[in-house]
Amino acid sequence: MYKNLILLILICSFSAAFSQDKKIQITTVNSITFDADQFSGTDTFGFVYLIKDNRFIKTNGKDAYEYKNISLGKITKADLENPLKVVLFYEDFNTVVLLDNQFNETSRINFSKNTTPILTSGVGIASQNQLWIYNTLNQQIGLYNYLKDEYKTVSTPLSGNIKYYQSNFNVFYWVDEKNNWFSCDIFGKVIAFGKIPDFDALTILNNNQYIYKKANLLFFKDISTPESGDPLQIEISEKTFGNFYYKDQILSIFTIGGITNYKIIIP
Repeated sequence: MYKNLILLILICSFSAAFSQDKKIQITTVNSITFDADQFSGTDTFGFVYLIKDNRFIKTNGKDAYEYKNISLGKITKADLENPLKVVLFYEDFNTVVLLDNQFNETSRINFSKNTTPILTSGVGIASQNQLWIYNTLNQQIGLYNYLKDEYKTVSTPLSGNIKYYQSNFNVFYWVDEKNNWFSCDIFGKVIAFGKIPDFDALTILNNNQYIYKKANLLFFKDISTPESGDPLQIEISEKTFGNFYYKDQILSIFTIGGITNYKIIIP
């Protein structure tokens, strides 16, 4: 009887430890209160980027910058890869606006006026004065040089519609409607990474890792270690939240009242 009790305690202890190992612990850094419709992200200079009443706002609590363009309709996406050259995408008008670090408009590109027909549903900043473009007319990924007004296609036609996309200077990532994950580099090389779990929101960290939200829970997955099995849950205190943003080991969780920043160590 006594031996069985000891064995039961050991099993429970092992199960609890295993359960803890399957979660990623994080540490609260700070909370920032603001009123916004959407949270777009942060930068290394301490600024928070927001959308409120279709106004794009950058603030650090002391200084604030704002950009608004009623004529272009609703802001579809903001690309913060380079905080010195922010990219605002207005899909309804097939237009991109480039802003400097004080939110002065430095360039406005209407792809409907391009000599090569372009109808874009995906835009992001790329290297060498270029923008990533997903052209829905031919379902191909291309690069547009905004200084030379030149466009070139780099990928073959995609086999399915894009559900989610994200980019950096050298790579355009996308997930199709069947949750297949791909990338395309600036030379047109396409890599298929396999399927990812169903998600409500997603951030791709690199070719192996991603964080995703599903049913108000956050998970981390590393496909380079298949032996790890199921995704690891990231423990946050928020029971409900809008979206999240990850940059330089800081995980920002957006709720109605603002954001909470957490320090997270990716395994």
